[in-house]
Amino acid sequence: MKKALVIIALSVLVVSCNKTAEVKEVKTAYVDTSVLMKEYTEAKDLEAKYKAQAEEKGRQLQAEITRFKQDAANFQSQAQANGQAWAQQRGAELQKREQQLGYAQQQLSQQLQQESGVEMDSLVSGVKKFIKDYGKKNGYSYIYGTGDAATVLYAEEKYDITKEIIKALNDKYKAQPKTEEKAPVKEEAKK
Repeated sequence: MKKALVIIALSVLVVSCNKTAEVKEVKTAYVDTSVLMKEYTEAKDLEAKYKAQAEEKGRQLQAEITRFKQDAANFQSQAQANGQAWAQQRGAELQKREQQLGYAQQQLSQQLQQESGVEMDSLVSGVKKFIKDYGKKNGYSYIYGTGDAATVLYAEEKYDITKEIIKALNDKYKAQPKTEEKAPVKEEAKK
């Protein structure tokens, strides 16, 4: 009985050793996402667009802040000359203006963050879809992301396809027809 089991075990071992292992090469690569977003032309254009908007919208607010600072400086010099009642009334007015300017700055910042966030989310979704399509087209089993939101702890440099992705994305972006931007619809107009 023992001999039969040994013979069966040896037979199974011999048969399994004769089979050639089918090993498919797994093609992997990674993209440094922080470099990608710094060098991708569309991301640069988006950043420049919102920087220009912030500067443009901030100019008027900055003029108000400058006027406020001048009024506050004048208040300091006139407070003693005009008496305590005048100083209290004028001080309250200046304090209210200062609060309003602070709220205006905060609102402007939030508005720009919200608008740019929507466009940046759309851009990131597009980049992810592009990388997915790129991976399928070029036979990759895996493409990992490194950078700010790292999903790879180590990767050999030879697997870095960041430059290829940047070039392909920039070529695609340059090939797109430029459309005139529509003026954003104001929230008040919708209500």
